[in-house]
Amino acid sequence: MKHIINYLGTLLAVVLISATFTACSENDDNGSANVGLGIKVFSPTKVVTNQPMTINGSGFSAATEIEFPGGVKVSNFEIVSDDMIRVNAPSGISAEGGKIIVRTASEETESRLPLTIGHTNVTGFSKQPGETANGGEQITVFGSDLEFVNAVELLDAEGNTLLIDHKDFYRKGTSNLIFTLPKFNIYKGTFVGYIYTFDGQKIPMPELSYEPAATGHWESQEIDIWKGEEDMAGWGNNWSVKAQWFADQNVAVGEKIRIYLDVYADNAQVKVESGEWSAPPIAGLPADQIFRKADLSPEGYWEFEIDDAILPWLLNGDSWGHGDALILHGEGCKIVKITVVRDVWVEEGEGGPSEYDIKLFTVYQNQGGNTEPTLEYPYKPSWSDDSGKIRIMRGMGDPSLENLGLTTSSKFVVYKEVGTKGQIQFNNPNWGDLNAGCNDWAGDKETIEVPITEDMLKCINGEISDGWSNTALILQGDGLTVTKIVIVP
Repeated sequence: MKHIINYLGTLLAVVLISATFTACSENDDNGSANVGLGIKVFSPTKVVTNQPMTINGSGFSAATEIEFPGGVKVSNFEIVSDDMIRVNAPSGISAEGGKIIVRTASEETESRLPLTIGHTNVTGFSKQPGETANGGEQITVFGSDLEFVNAVELLDAEGNTLLIDHKDFYRKGTSNLIFTLPKFNIYKGTFVGYIYTFDGQKIPMPELSYEPAATGHWESQEIDIWKGEEDMAGWGNNWSVKAQWFADQNVAVGEKIRIYLDVYADNAQVKVESGEWSAPPIAGLPADQIFRKADLSPEGYWEFEIDDAILPWLLNGDSWGHGDALILHGEGCKIVKITVVRDVWVEEGEGGPSEYDIKLFTVYQNQGGNTEPTLEYPYKPSWSDDSGKIRIMRGMGDPSLENLGLTTSSKFVVYKEVGTKGQIQFNNPNWGDLNAGCNDWAGDKETIEVPITEDMLKCINGEISDGWSNTALILQGDGLTVTKIVIVP
């Protein structure tokens, strides 16, 4: 009995070894099983003529023909690999749809799911005929099967044809799509644009009046409210700033008030109060509302920002009928000027701006899944925090980054807060260091200039790509507080 058991055990081992060698002999060179010709999936499952398609499966290396519903046969396709084929949907596919067949010289396989046929129908636009469309504005198209739209035709600033590719649409769906007008490179005038589809439809847009976005820059301007010489010779010497002076300049929240002084004593100080003696206290001042000599700027002024609480006093004054907006008293100095500081948009006329804030382009911040352009100043670059990493995209924002005509004479200028120390590193789309880092280890710089290199130009022009997005440059770093980043062409 013992001999019989040993014999059966030996026989079982031989069978198992034989099975193992048989299985190994059916594996390919990479050790994966050769499952033969087969279609797993294809996309999209709804197509129009000329629609690019991808078919995934196995055994495609020897494929010679693809048959579409209605008996339409195609031999012109790209075999990407043994498990992937790329092909454009041919004309003549049956309106009823049906299965796809892939053939080799000796066998064929049929898809499990049917292919269906679409047809783009545009029912409306977010802009109506005769309305104005401004550079940088988004236009929405409504309808059905809009996923087959592959381009929008407009006119550029010179009146030549300008095509916006579907890859650059802000959003693309079945029932609506959104594209963004170029900010500056758009014809100033009235014309009809067109919507194009993969199957050759040319659908007119409403006749709109197009206006390029205003070009210019923000500039800090200082406006005199009062000039003279008012001596703060002692605390009993009270002096009032009239509300009418501020009302004449239409002061607003966020603007700043500067009080210029001629200091003649070490104990110089001025108390600043609203028109009814600190009702309410003024935000942004010291707790006791007193500016002292040590608080004086190198230019000889004190300043505070206008907020919602103080604005009514500046415009209307006190309730006693004196019209007092502010009351100032102190010692050891003379008040020589009071100004308001505001940011003013200065238009630069024809020819475009001399520099471009990178916020003009599509900028992705936060690599943790956020897909909206979210760059906000101040920006604090980070190595480890995803929200501190930003991507500047090419061909998605306007003006198109690659159409700026940048050269190695162009540069980035990074504006930063004085006192913050650290660095920013510029990376290519694959996170490679471009050796274009900028730093301020002493913390005393207001700006850092970064020359645009040949490698950076390759990234900007799309010669270096990560293969899946339009990333031009990636910024990361630490320590700095950045108030603006501009490109100087």
